[in-house]
Order: sequence, then structure tokens, then C-alpha cells
Amino acid sequence: MKEAILYKIEKNRVICTACARYCKLLPNQIGFCGVRINKDNKLYLANYGLFCSANLDPIEKKPFFHFYIGSIALSFGTFGCNWACKYCCNYDISQRRKVEGFEFLPNEIVEIVEKYRKLYNISSICFTYNEPTIYAEFIYDVAKIAKKEKIKIIFITNGYLSDESIDFFSKFANAITIDFKGNGNNEFARNYISIPSYETVFNTLEEFSKKKIHLEITDLIIPRVGDNLEDCRKLCKKIYDLMGEKSIIHFLRFFPTYKMLDFPSTPLETLEKHSEIAFEEGINFVYIGNVLGHKLENTYCPQCKKIVVKRYGFRVEEVNLKGNKCVYCNYKLPIKGKSQISQIDYPIVIKEIEHKDYKVVKFG
Repeated sequence: MKEAILYKIEKNRVICTACARYCKLLPNQIGFCGVRINKDNKLYLANYGLFCSANLDPIEKKPFFHFYIGSIALSFGTFGCNWACKYCCNYDISQRRKVEGFEFLPNEIVEIVEKYRKLYNISSICFTYNEPTIYAEFIYDVAKIAKKEKIKIIFITNGYLSDESIDFFSKFANAITIDFKGNGNNEFARNYISIPSYETVFNTLEEFSKKKIHLEITDLIIPRVGDNLEDCRKLCKKIYDLMGEKSIIHFLRFFPTYKMLDFPSTPLETLEKHSEIAFEEGINFVYIGNVLGHKLENTYCPQCKKIVVKRYGFRVEEVNLKGNKCVYCNYKLPIKGKSQISQIDYPIVIKEIEHKDYKVVKFG
């Protein structure tokens, strides 16, 4: 447990500023996320350094298709979340309201990267599987050490950030995937996420875009309640207005899970209609995820239309780029870092987690 940075004090309450909920906490109260607690009128990060997942992941799994293509991200996840999504595929960790896990200190995480770099092309440390903003201060402590070793910091977020946390993450984040669901429809957000609207998420997208951080967008398409094509058009138009030629969107297939087991998987036809709309709205880099072998797993040059990155699932099989330019027509693509063929196309659990004691934080 460590004192947080993202909070302020108002009379006898602590106000958490890590996300847009701005939880107001009396002594011994815990925020919506389940990991930030008011102790003696100070806010503490109860899950500091506690993780339940630690893997070597292909960076394409995040997904990042335009950032250090084909590299590997040392990936960590813990418990808790500031959303309550009924469709969450990681509900067993995101919705668990216990503070526990295997302890990794910031320097240990960087040391693990250095160790595995002898075998694997690790470009980055990724905070994923559940919402990283709820333990922002830990990520910051890792980033300070990682920067010295030229290791990138990336994370996957629902985008429900406060203005304070946007400024905070902008100091050290190298790449961010922002996860939309249901085409950013506000009614969907209220019924299936427990947030009032998507306004905050659009603000996060706009602010990170202004700060020149590499961004990729995902949109989980859920049949019947989150697949409206007009909503898709509005979302794509908004993304293009904010990101322009650097717009990147991944439409993801939904599979029945958690509290939405009675919904079908997303039909391929629905995903393809969404991708057509994205292209119509000017987005050049449109992908379909969770559909193994689909042609929109590949990256195409907008100018000559040839494949510049060929993928199968999370595996990069072919790279036709010189730096970030198409080898066929010299068109410059919004791609950062070195691109290469994948070393792995599946997650590998790191051995270090097997030698850690499992800790449980008790409040009282």
C-alpha cells in the first residue's frame, strides 16, 4: 500500500482524481474501483505492486498494429475497475473486489524486461487486462525506471480519465489503446457499463491526440444493443475529426460472456459493414479483430493498396516497410518503431510469478 498522487482533500473527505468518477471518500471508504482507499484523510493505492497476471504478449494482442510491429510486450494486470461492464471477458479480475496478488516492485519489472530481452524482442511494458488508471501511480514509478533503459510504456484503457489523470499519464505514456464499446452509444453506456455517457471518453481521446501520443481505437460490437450503424458512422466521423490521417480503428467481435451469455457472437457481416463505414468516413487503417484469418487483419498501404504488414491472428508473417514507408510506393504510414516478423503469436506466462508469495490486503 502506498499513498496516491491523484487526489485532493475537501473538508473531511478525500476526492480521488484518478478517473472521471471523482469518488468522494470518507475515512476508511474505498472507491468504486475497489483499490483506492481513504486512510486517515490520505488516499492510498491498496493494490500497489500486486498483480494476478504477468505475461509476454505479442503486441498485436493489445491490439497495437502500428507501434513496434511484431514486438513483444511484458504485460501485467491486477484486480478492480472503474467500470462495471456486463460483457467483460476479464470479469473474474476486473469485477473482483479483493485486493490481492503477486507482488512486483517497479525495479523488478524493469529487471524482468532486461532478463527476457536476451531471448525476446521486448519493446515495451504494457498494463492491461483490467483498467490501468486505477493504479496510475505504480505505472508512473515503473516508467521512471523504464525510460532510463529505453523501454516503452503502453497501456489499454476504457478512456474514462479525469483531466488530472490525462495530464499525469501524458508525462510518460508512449502508446495507448482506447477501448470503445457499442459504437460509443450513450444509452449503451448507461445500461451495460454504468457510466452516464461517452463524453469523457471522447475528451480523453481528444486530449491524448493533442499531446501526440500514439493512439489506436478499438470498438467492441455487441449484437442487438451495440451494433447500430448510424452510431458507428458518428463514432468514425468523430475519431477522424480528432485524429485525421493517423486514425486507426479495430472492430472487435463479441463472444457471449459474464452477464451477456444470452447474446450471440457478432456476425461477420456486421463487422464488415462497420469497416465499410469507417473507410467511407476517411479512416485508412481499419481492422477486424477476433476473426482469425480475415483480410482486415492486414495493414494496407492507402496509396497503392498493397499489403505492407501481413498478419494471421497475433502473428506478423510479412513486413513490406522501409522504416514507416511502403516499399512499393514510398507512402509514409503512421507507424512508430521498428517493424518485424513475430517471434511469438501467443501469451507466455513469465516464470517469475511462480516464485512469488500471494499477498492479500485486509482492511480494518
